[in-house]
Amino acid sequence: MAASCLPCTWLPAFELDHALEPLLLLSSNRRLKLISPLSCNNSNSTSFGICNGFSTIRKRRQSHANQAAAYSASDGKTTAVSAKSEKAAPEVKRRVVVTGLGAVTPLSDDAHLYYTKLLEGVSGISQIEGFDCSKLPTRIAGEIKTLSTDGLVSPKHAKRADNYLIYALVAGKKALADAGITEQVSGELNKNRCGVLIGTAMGSMRALKDGIDAIKISHKKMSPFSVPYSMTSMASAVLAMDLEWMGPNYAISSACATSNCCILTAANHIIKGDADLMLCGGSDGVIIPEGIAGFIACNNLSRRNSDPTKASRPWDSDRDGFVMGEGAGVMLLEELEHAKRRGADIYAEFMGGSFTCDAYHKSESRLDGFGAVACVESSGLGAVACMEKALTNSGVSREDVNYINAHATSTRVGDPREFKAVMHCFGQNPELRMNSTKSMTGHLLGAAGAVEAIATVKMLATSETWNGIRDMFHLSNFNFFLLLSYRQYRLDGYIQTSILKTLTKMWTLKCLLALRRNV
Repeated sequence: MAASCLPCTWLPAFELDHALEPLLLLSSNRRLKLISPLSCNNSNSTSFGICNGFSTIRKRRQSHANQAAAYSASDGKTTAVSAKSEKAAPEVKRRVVVTGLGAVTPLSDDAHLYYTKLLEGVSGISQIEGFDCSKLPTRIAGEIKTLSTDGLVSPKHAKRADNYLIYALVAGKKALADAGITEQVSGELNKNRCGVLIGTAMGSMRALKDGIDAIKISHKKMSPFSVPYSMTSMASAVLAMDLEWMGPNYAISSACATSNCCILTAANHIIKGDADLMLCGGSDGVIIPEGIAGFIACNNLSRRNSDPTKASRPWDSDRDGFVMGEGAGVMLLEELEHAKRRGADIYAEFMGGSFTCDAYHKSESRLDGFGAVACVESSGLGAVACMEKALTNSGVSREDVNYINAHATSTRVGDPREFKAVMHCFGQNPELRMNSTKSMTGHLLGAAGAVEAIATVKMLATSETWNGIRDMFHLSNFNFFLLLSYRQYRLDGYIQTSILKTLTKMWTLKCLLALRRNV
């Protein structure tokens, strides 16, 4: 396979200055080694006291058995009970693998072609054509110009639904097709054990706007679809109804961390035994006047209208904000033994992940970086931050991670803080490589984590990673060493474990995922 270009980040040791994102851990797999999935110490479990309760219950049962045995032994006349208690068999962790990929992006509505275009350095960013934006200071975006929904979306949804819902349905059904879930295979599934968890950061802004416009005239002008189509859970619901899947079904909305949170939570459903298959990811489509104008008001968007393909430039000293993108990414997660029984092709294995929250600011990460890595003492309580928790929960050491798909949105504040956080955690690993997908797609908000997870999974499978869309980086104002190159790179036999990071820009929730390649 031809080699491809990669802007690499060689990561030296550095001082932490940023709170890091949610992480997902995945691993590609032909002969999969037994690895530890999420431990019971993740933030959600311990918050509700669920996991720690399991060991407590076992201890109580053991104590009750011992007490009964001792009582019986002291009363030989009436009862004879064995004082021996059998040792419980060790619990086997259910392992989660990735078997299907579906994407709708500014580059392509086919996951594999999307990745090919990343390798070729094709940009999906251009002038906005969906509405007249001539009076706006930002007139560029990663806009989806055309999309065929034939055979994937019913005519009634295609006519009435918002773009985010249509993107999710197309990506979800393409992920199923990619996993070999044909109509015949679908009929053989236990649909009570198949779930959908597709989130969105923004939901249907258009449905809300149309409802507001209608009520200004009369309540009688309100559409009966205004409320249901504006719900963030509608993509999961409609997809489940189309497939007749009756397992876990809901949506998570956590800004830019939405997709990673959905993938991590879906994997946990499989690990806990709630489901055998989960379609999961995220979708967003807010390249409309209200969406673009709203982010302009937040002073977040690039205004490099004259050069759209180079407007999104993570880590560049001339970056001036992110470029809005739209689309959806959906992965099919499956319990390993279930996938093997049906002869599924396995892309990667989910290894673990973690959630944290900076609890600091609506849109900025903590200056001290404690939300991202390390342990801190706060009011006498130790809080383990996201990256280290993700590594611990997945059983992965820092040295085992040699690729990071960065959040890197091309914002002035976010990029250097994220970089410093990575340096703090992984800077001692001279083999580490890092790049960002957003230079070619823009920032897909709630869909970002999923489409970047798909690119990471494909990279693990092919050992090739992609090139950015810039003539040259100018990094003189960054006080760290960063090597980004247009040299040819193939990573055969090299990338073993990768981390996919997503940092939300609202209240700075972090969610990390880890993946490992086929071995």
